[in-house]
Amino acid sequence: MEEKRLDLKTIVGFGLIAALMLWMIYNNTAEKEKEFQEKAKKEQVQKAQAKKAAEEAKTASIINDSTATDSVKIAKLNGSLGAFAYSASLPSAKNTVTELKSKLLTLKIANKGGYIQEAIVNDFTRLTKSSGQQVELIKNNNANLNLQFKTQDNRILNTKDMYFEPSLSKEGDADVLTMRLKAGANQFLEYRYVLKPNDYMMDFSIRSQGLAQIVDTSKPMDLEWMMKTYRNEKSVSYENRYTKVVYEYEGGKDNSLSEGSKLDDATAEDVSYIAFKQHFFTSVLLTDTPFKKAQMTSENLVKDEKVDTLFTKKFTAKMPLEFKGGELSYNMNMYYGPADYKTLDEYNKNLDEIIPLGWGIFGWINRYIFIPVFTLLSGFLPYGMAIIVFTILVRIAMSPVTYKSYLSQAKMKVLRPELAELNEKYKKDPMKKQQETMKLYNSAGVNPMAGCLPALMQIPVFYALFQFFPSFFDLRQQSFLWATDLSSYDSVYHLPFYIPFYGDHVSLFPILASVAIFFYMKMTTGDQSMAAPPQEGMPDMSKLMKIMIYISPVMMLIFFNNYASGLSLYYFISNLITIGIMLVIKNYIVKDDKIHAQIQENKTKPKKQGRFQKKMQEMMEQAQEQQKLQQRNKK
Repeated sequence: MEEKRLDLKTIVGFGLIAALMLWMIYNNTAEKEKEFQEKAKKEQVQKAQAKKAAEEAKTASIINDSTATDSVKIAKLNGSLGAFAYSASLPSAKNTVTELKSKLLTLKIANKGGYIQEAIVNDFTRLTKSSGQQVELIKNNNANLNLQFKTQDNRILNTKDMYFEPSLSKEGDADVLTMRLKAGANQFLEYRYVLKPNDYMMDFSIRSQGLAQIVDTSKPMDLEWMMKTYRNEKSVSYENRYTKVVYEYEGGKDNSLSEGSKLDDATAEDVSYIAFKQHFFTSVLLTDTPFKKAQMTSENLVKDEKVDTLFTKKFTAKMPLEFKGGELSYNMNMYYGPADYKTLDEYNKNLDEIIPLGWGIFGWINRYIFIPVFTLLSGFLPYGMAIIVFTILVRIAMSPVTYKSYLSQAKMKVLRPELAELNEKYKKDPMKKQQETMKLYNSAGVNPMAGCLPALMQIPVFYALFQFFPSFFDLRQQSFLWATDLSSYDSVYHLPFYIPFYGDHVSLFPILASVAIFFYMKMTTGDQSMAAPPQEGMPDMSKLMKIMIYISPVMMLIFFNNYASGLSLYYFISNLITIGIMLVIKNYIVKDDKIHAQIQENKTKPKKQGRFQKKMQEMMEQAQEQQKLQQRNKK
């Protein structure tokens, strides 16, 4: 019997080993198959790239062949470019650029591809004010604009690979550059750029002439726009957080791709503009004739926020351009410039939606209160002082709310002994205790919710400010005290190591704000914990609030260390002012003995129950009767 057991164990053991070996063989085979597929795919991409490079080299060698006549060049290029070989044989078929320059922008448009090869925003510097490096939105082929289309003889061509013929002229004070990809003397695809002297927005149009017999007009041309966004701000992580694709669709709706995910995409219909927005600068493509459909992607290129990086994200957009009457005609605009609410709002094209000011009431507060007020203050005050005065005005405006909140706490504190007495008297009858508590509140003229409502009223202001400071362009590279840039962190010491969630530097304004919020909470927590006695079965809020005294400042310190120093400055001043207001209210306005006398006087007055209180009383009485009935049935 023992031998049989051993045999059975041996069989089971061998079976397990065999199963494990089969699993390993299968897993190894699957991995090898995956590696093989990836290798084959990589080789296929490399072959396609090599083939394309060879074709481009061949085309370039034909174009640069000085011994060949134009007719010979056209004949040789016809095999790869078809009718558009004509354009490649012209003297303009060279890797040169045409420069358009205004007070605000410097643009370089390449003959090859006809798109903007370089875009410099003249009056701004990247990283720091003293860096001496201009903000370059486009350079070194980080962006392109391409039209992909099919010809009548079944060729798939891309305009980015072909040569345009430039023609520069003037319209009043504006510079006009016409770029034509020619298939004949009067057959062409045209890009037209119009740069005005004092404008970040330029006119841009795409049209065709005489191509109906050359291009397959039964299918739309695909307009492809791509950009890898250069880092232009001091903080990589902070800039990347506000870098995203924003688009308007279906006659006024706006949306954006997630700025935090590794890869995000979206498809929208009737798209009127697409913005490749960076933190403080943006590139926008607008169209008078909405794109019937647009496919957009966003890819995060920041692999490690602890390491300096050249690019933040890669954006793509693909839109079909439809033919009408066998020809293409789209009037558009291009914007390369600051992501400034005031500048974008002046165009009346809903471009202000590109700035993340918050939705609903939060955006309303920023647009119609905070931006106008702060713009007015910063018009005659340094920006740091403007933030301080702005903070004072906000706290003064919110002081009635602070007063109401403190008054409610003071009333609840006076009633605490009576509430504790009710808790003890009716501790075995929760329903009766609740009824008597409501009667006490009603007779004393105290609303237990009055302390919560003022706090809730401050949430929209808090969130609006949280959106305002990181988005307000005017704060960029403005200094105050030790902070060199109020739109970024105010580092006073660089750490030789990286602390998770905190960073590799020490910002001083968040430390000051954290100290201020600690003392504020220390001052108010005692009154709040005394406001209401602990309820049976509920956690002791006084203990929780004592813990929060230490947790809240630490959370603020960690979170705001990499945030805009202007926001940290605001909260530091705001907490100091709030402490002052609370001390004045506590010592000179709200007195416990006066509140106690007022409550006792209220008790002597007949009280008319409100509709809500009456309804609550009826519900509690019904619940009490039902409870008594259940107890009788049990007996």
